[in-house]
Amino acid sequence: MENHRIIHHDEEKGLHRSETTVTMPPELFEKLYLTPKVPHVGDYNRRFANPTPLGIVGFVISTFTFAMTLMGWAGAEGTTPVAGIFFFVGPVLLLFAMVFEWIMGNFFPMMAMGLYAVFWLSFGLLQLPTLQLSVPYATEGDPTGQMSPEYNSVIGLYLIVWGFALFTFFVFTLKVNTVFALIFACATSSVWILSSAYFKLAAGNLEAAVGLQKAGGALLFVVAALGWYMCVVIMAGEMRITLNLPLGDLSRFWPATDVDLAEAATHRD
Repeated sequence: MENHRIIHHDEEKGLHRSETTVTMPPELFEKLYLTPKVPHVGDYNRRFANPTPLGIVGFVISTFTFAMTLMGWAGAEGTTPVAGIFFFVGPVLLLFAMVFEWIMGNFFPMMAMGLYAVFWLSFGLLQLPTLQLSVPYATEGDPTGQMSPEYNSVIGLYLIVWGFALFTFFVFTLKVNTVFALIFACATSSVWILSSAYFKLAAGNLEAAVGLQKAGGALLFVVAALGWYMCVVIMAGEMRITLNLPLGDLSRFWPATDVDLAEAATHRD
């Protein structure tokens, strides 16, 4: 890492100010910002704090809570008491981080933060009994409609679509690091497993549905643990704490991205 020291004198105010700029190698940039280093216009990475760990914290707290509830730890059942994870903890921090990732020009983290934020918001609506979203499917035997095949099949289809979205993102994480890729791989698998749980519930197989729900929760627990690990690594890097914990850099398997596209095209020609 190269340090270039630039000295500024402000004689009128009697101040002596020094400013340090840092040339960051691509592998370190990708470790801290979870996106390939590309030429940026402006100096936003120097002017603003790294928003990535903030979004990860919101995601991890929500995912840990949701996962333990799905697995029924300590007899937990239902997510109504922790509905805040779907609307405040996760989405607020993720959306805040997403905006600053956009300002700083970090494309992939911006996309990932936005994706998870709207997932929590949309899935959270299903956890609010006051909305009574299942009432149109109600029958005399099922006054809430939550056990109806039609209602659960719709949610199952919804989660299948989310699985394909997460899988698409997983493909692109293969350009970043192993931990990030494992997060999306496990999240994709867990969403499809939870989708299967809803289809089993629609078919009336409650026992299989519960088993699949717990399996999906277990995978989400792994997702949250990996996210927490990645957050610790990034925060340690930002706080200049020496922690040689690997993320499994995958960028070395891809062509360099810290070059201007026009310049690269000129060299090709």
